[in-house]
Order: sequence, then structure tokens, then C-alpha cells
Amino acid sequence: MATLLVVGGSGFIGREVCRLAVRDGHEVRSISRRGPPAVDAPWTEQVAWTSADLFRPDAWRSRLDGVDIVVHAVGTITEAPTDGVTFERINGDSAILTALEAERAGVETFVFLSSAVKPPGVRHAYLSAKRRAEAAIAGLSFEHVTLRPGPVYGSEQPHFPTSVNTILRLVGSLTPLAERLGEARPLPVETVARAAYRSALNPEETLFDVEDIRRIGQ
Repeated sequence: MATLLVVGGSGFIGREVCRLAVRDGHEVRSISRRGPPAVDAPWTEQVAWTSADLFRPDAWRSRLDGVDIVVHAVGTITEAPTDGVTFERINGDSAILTALEAERAGVETFVFLSSAVKPPGVRHAYLSAKRRAEAAIAGLSFEHVTLRPGPVYGSEQPHFPTSVNTILRLVGSLTPLAERLGEARPLPVETVARAAYRSALNPEETLFDVEDIRRIGQ
């Protein structure tokens, strides 16, 4: 069994990764600003939740002790610069900082949830920050895996209005239409989380596009 640290484990994709790892008997830890998610499920009691600011690694560095795999599932599609929430900082810097700490701790595998496309109307910095993090992580001394999903839908999706989430679900269920969207093909959160989890345990490839994620996450 492995020891996993899910960064952003209380978030939309992260908590599903935690659930899968707990189900299979792994030791699971999480770091996020909120601590445990607002989910009433028995599996949450098997996760060691830590509430901490990622940009203060002294507050969470010890959680890397004995960790085999780190999954970074932190990201945002909206900005609040006065609160320090920018694409450059959250989508880029947080992943690079976490990866550097993981390398120093001797972590074997680092999985980064990136993105294939930027949402409509969102600054290009959303995607350029992700790509900057990908490049930095690839140069470190551990096995690394990057996943680039398109839009991710599911219950309790925090980034999209309910109407958008419903449309994405409908489009994702219409295979001929979904296939024509290429990198913008919507995927359910369960598929993306399973792909992240499975690639973390078997890091045979370093980059997974939308079709790869769909294939290994089914």
C-alpha cells in the first residue's frame, strides 16, 4: 500500500481521489485551506485532513514525511487579486512550490492536474500558468504525471453555474458531439479522478490528454 498526499483534497476533484485511495486501503493525507470537505461519508474519517496555506510550507511540510505519491489538484478559474488569488499564483506557483517540497522530501511520484483548454472569457494566464508549472515539474527528480482534462462536470462543481454544469453533462453524454470537441470535450469528475489516481499508482506515461484520461478513467 502507498501513502498519498492529495493537495486540494477537499476540492472538487481532490476529494474523489481521496475517496478512491481510501477505498483501496492506502494511507491518505490531504492539505487544503478548508481542511475536511463538507461531505457526510464514512471514508472521510480515514483521511488525515490538514488545513494550511500552501504558500507557508513550514505549516505543512511535515505532512510529506513518508509520502510516496503527491497529487496536486488545486486550481481556480476566477481571480480575486486583492486576496492573492490569481492564475499565476494558484494555477502555477502553488504547484511549483508543492513539487519542490515533494522533491526535497523524497517523494517518488508527483501528479499534476493541469488543463487542456482555458474556459471561455478567462484570461490566457489561466493556461499559461498551468504550462509553466508543467515545465517546472518535469525538470524535478521524481516520476511525474500531468493530466490535461477539458471542462470537468459533476455534482457540487464549484466553478460553473448549475446551468453550465447541466449543459456540460448533456454534451458529455452525447458521444458523437463530445468527440467532435476534441480537447474541449467535457468529462465527469469521477473519470478525471480515476485517471489521476490510476496514473499515480502506475506512472508509465508522463502526459495524458483528454482521450487518454477518458480511456484510463472509465
